[in-house]
Amino acid sequence: MCNVEIKAKIHNFDDFLAKAIAISDKNPPPKVINMIDTFYKVNSGRLKLREYPGHEEARVSELVHYHREDSTGAKLSRYSKVPVPDPAGLGAILADSLGVIGQVKKVRHLLMSGQTRIHVDRVHNLGDFMELEVMLTDSDSVEAGQMIAQQLMKQLGVAEADLLAGAYMDMLLELNSG
Repeated sequence: MCNVEIKAKIHNFDDFLAKAIAISDKNPPPKVINMIDTFYKVNSGRLKLREYPGHEEARVSELVHYHREDSTGAKLSRYSKVPVPDPAGLGAILADSLGVIGQVKKVRHLLMSGQTRIHVDRVHNLGDFMELEVMLTDSDSVEAGQMIAQQLMKQLGVAEADLLAGAYMDMLLELNSG
């Protein structure tokens, strides 16, 4: 599967969330999701076990492997994921065999605008961020996805200076190393 992504720092969570709600489809309604992503050491791309602690609806954990360029702006992300009915058991095996890089804990507000997932994230120990994920179909070009992402970025008032290149895990590692 593929999508085009943009990630940026946001300066006023409530104002940004209101803008995101205003341009969203409102159907389905926005969801608030608690997430814990545990990242593992791999030779290629990134591998994370995503869990949904304390979530009201029955959400099955997922193992996600993805490749994404670490650059600002709209970039292609290729990913695959599988449901994980026993995240504690799989997490223990992955930790023993691969090693753990770290964990990212966040509260995500998920909204949809056409074929784009809008994430408004409050990341523990990091701050507030937004992500746009333009879901590409087989007939969509990367360039078309980039144009959609850039248009939504403008509608949401995201400044080029606030764009981010890496993953939340990278930012946490950098924060903890300095």
